[in-house]
Amino acid sequence: MSQPESAVADAQAGGRSGQEPLAKLAERYGLRRAIARPRFPVYLRQLWERRHFILTYATSRNVSKYSSSALGQLWQVLTPLLNAAIYYVMFGIVLGGKDGVENYPAFLLTGIFVFTYTQRTVTAGAKSISGNLSLIRALHFPRAALPLAYTIQELQQLAISMGVLLGIVLITLETPNWYWLMIPVVLLLQTLFNIGAGLVMARLGSSMRDLNQLLPFITRTWLYASGVFFSIQDKVVGSAELPQWVATVMYLNPAASYIEWMRDILIEKHSPPAMVWASCVFWAVFSLGFGFWYFWRAEERYGRG
Repeated sequence: MSQPESAVADAQAGGRSGQEPLAKLAERYGLRRAIARPRFPVYLRQLWERRHFILTYATSRNVSKYSSSALGQLWQVLTPLLNAAIYYVMFGIVLGGKDGVENYPAFLLTGIFVFTYTQRTVTAGAKSISGNLSLIRALHFPRAALPLAYTIQELQQLAISMGVLLGIVLITLETPNWYWLMIPVVLLLQTLFNIGAGLVMARLGSSMRDLNQLLPFITRTWLYASGVFFSIQDKVVGSAELPQWVATVMYLNPAASYIEWMRDILIEKHSPPAMVWASCVFWAVFSLGFGFWYFWRAEERYGRG
């Protein structure tokens, strides 16, 4: 009798007599669950081996997303521009958000484009598992590939948006300088943060069915707290006369940190607190590490039930 057959026979006998637990039987014969969570280094290696699938999946989603609309990929740029026009009128002119802000059009657009990248990644990550259950149940692959693909999809869209943003910044008479070479660094750090945040939201979204209903309210609050269309220092400490620590907390918010650093690069007269640079690095490292660990811990449960 072969080893697997012996294991089955012993398992049946053990199950009838109750003398030996099935877990110990499996261990004695070197058996393990068909879909078991691999060790963390092995899991990361499996993800790297499927990098081509992740990139292809992200690209195909981008191509198909606007295929049925007349303007196609232009909506990637038109949507944030239309939002910016509305925010400019309501918050810049009506509510006086542009008062005391140098180059408010570039200030506003930078905030919207950078925040939208994180907002859309988090929202897509929350749906990446629950929206692909048929794929998860049909194929065996590291489930983190899905939120990673959604992040890459949003990064591809951001590349187009950044081209438009740089053009608008130049139109507003900002002068390019060597500091602009830091733009990829900021986007890299933000992408690392987005990957981690997307992984966390993917795990939460796979088990919390009401999360997608709450996300619009959460991201809208995050938008208002990130200084997208107003100067945090001027409005929070100056106009509202709140304590300085309130503005500090808002600056340390990851979305605000990446926005402020990008504004510092693109707008010559914009000078955020130096702590936002350290905040950007911290959030990138912490989010990436915690996000992968948190998502990996539930690897066996995705697609069950």
